[in-house]
Amino acid sequence: MRLQHILIPAALVSLVAASAYSEETDRYRLEKSANGYVRMDTQTGAMSICEERSGQLVCKVAADERAAFQDEIDRLQTSVKAMDERVTKLENSLSARLESKLPSEEDFNKTMSYMERFLKGFMGIVKEMDKDNGNGAQLNSQKT
Repeated sequence: MRLQHILIPAALVSLVAASAYSEETDRYRLEKSANGYVRMDTQTGAMSICEERSGQLVCKVAADERAAFQDEIDRLQTSVKAMDERVTKLENSLSARLESKLPSEEDFNKTMSYMERFLKGFMGIVKEMDKDNGNGAQLNSQKT
């Protein structure tokens, strides 16, 4: 039973791979020409001129295809450059905003001084209330 769970998916995968390989091998068509071969991509219609060199078939992209590829490369390079500039601008903007929102050292020290005075005053009030109510002994015994 377990063998079927392994064999059936494996068979399906091999069938899909075989059909993909078949499509790939049927994709290009070679035609003999006076100077060598012409290779045509049956899916896109793109054509390349091929020559036999040292026992290997070497194909060159046609001039109009090369121009189209170069146009696409130029477009992508422009797009990448624009994105780089935008990222740099955003990073600089973000760091500038973060730095401008942080308090200066002087402001921080001033705030800490206020807090220290507030807490000392508050603690003094609490101690005075304990003395007035005579609860000093009770508070200390509750701490243990």
